[in-house]
Amino acid sequence: MRLSRVYVPTLKEAPADAEVVSHKLLVRAGYVRKLTSGVYIYLPLAWRALNKIAAIVREEMERAGAQEVHLPMVQPAELWRESGRWEQYGKELLRFKDRHGRESCLGPTHEEVITDLIRGEVKSYRALPLNLYQIQTKFRDEIRPRFGLMRGREFIMKDGYSFDKDEAGALAAYQGMYSAYQRIFTRLGLHFLAVEADSGSIGGSFSHEFMVLAETGEDTVVSCATCSFASNLERAPLTPKEDSRPPCPPLEETATPGAHSVAELCDFLRVRPENVIKTIIFAADGISVATLVRGDREVNEIKLKNLLGASVLEPARPEQVLEWTGAPVGLAGPTGLHRVMRVYSDLELKSGNDWIAGANKKDTHVRHLDLARDASLACFADLRFATEGDACPQCGAPLKFARGIEVGHVFRIGTKYSKAMNATILDEEGQECPMIMGCYGIGVSRVLAACIEQNPDDEGIIFTPAVAPYDALLLNL
Repeated sequence: MRLSRVYVPTLKEAPADAEVVSHKLLVRAGYVRKLTSGVYIYLPLAWRALNKIAAIVREEMERAGAQEVHLPMVQPAELWRESGRWEQYGKELLRFKDRHGRESCLGPTHEEVITDLIRGEVKSYRALPLNLYQIQTKFRDEIRPRFGLMRGREFIMKDGYSFDKDEAGALAAYQGMYSAYQRIFTRLGLHFLAVEADSGSIGGSFSHEFMVLAETGEDTVVSCATCSFASNLERAPLTPKEDSRPPCPPLEETATPGAHSVAELCDFLRVRPENVIKTIIFAADGISVATLVRGDREVNEIKLKNLLGASVLEPARPEQVLEWTGAPVGLAGPTGLHRVMRVYSDLELKSGNDWIAGANKKDTHVRHLDLARDASLACFADLRFATEGDACPQCGAPLKFARGIEVGHVFRIGTKYSKAMNATILDEEGQECPMIMGCYGIGVSRVLAACIEQNPDDEGIIFTPAVAPYDALLLNL
């Protein structure tokens, strides 16, 4: 191909909405053009690079025994209702009706479609294991598309699904895909880390994310320099300290006019945030719950949602807080709160004592709070975000943080979809049992952006040979 014939419409300046390096350079270098918010046109150079990424994915999928299919992007609502995700998935699922009034959605993922396919075709354990994948356009109606190809509404994704007759087979499939993903990202020349992750709306017992390490990454990677532990921030488990609760003076109320936030309270009482309990009220599937964390910590809503088994978890509105606790926002506390809602405490509070907390009264807090003496808790649990320097849950060494871009995710989803959608087989004894599933995704278009985020210099894009649109340029001097 002559360079004079290649369509490369370059720009001198980056667009005003470009916040990260990959977005700026992909537009300036003539790789992509924005059609509308979160939706991009891939120009010839980008399409060549994407095809090279996809070729490596296909080679490693075939090496691992997976077979390629192509599933419809438009999916009927009845399949999503059958799995229970039509309402659960949220507003990111773009729903619409056709001219006959039938409800459908644009597929953000294909668990329902692939389960429907296999349940209609596979009836015996002899047909398993089975591993199918596709590379296809997906659509998620993100509330705030940003960072170009890193968080768009329409994107190219490789999604794969495994079906097995038993747990041993499902674990082997998971490990096979985990290894295949390591080979894919190694061949692409990326510096990455596989970390423990939350399964989110996909569901399942556990999962791993593959993170490309880059300063512009949206995600926080938590790892240990001493051992092999690595996790994303939402998943990172924390272990309690040894119980060292000193004796506590009797509980007493104290007036705190105008002190609604932790900062205001600390300034008013001349105390540190570590001495304060922060009480956060949530609505979990419409039912009120309270969560206690130290004043300088933040509640991890994913951990809380998983603990409660809730489909929807939302912070309570100010009027709800007033109705449920009898006090404005910022003045709720654990004393007596168990009479109107269940109260859950972060593990970190179990080893401390002599706390300051809201009194469930206007302009009032309590001092010398002993949770064991003065409150009634549903349980202690790991409910906060990790912070840099926390103890590693495996070896106890300090944890460190880095920024990362999620480019792949492998899920062990078990029977969540096969049970809900009645995807069963007859086993060796002739007994009907649900198939055990795994799900495996790679953001192909996001990989293109991640390659740029990890390797730019002052002159622009530096692609690894595996991704570069052309292997060489021949110049006639």
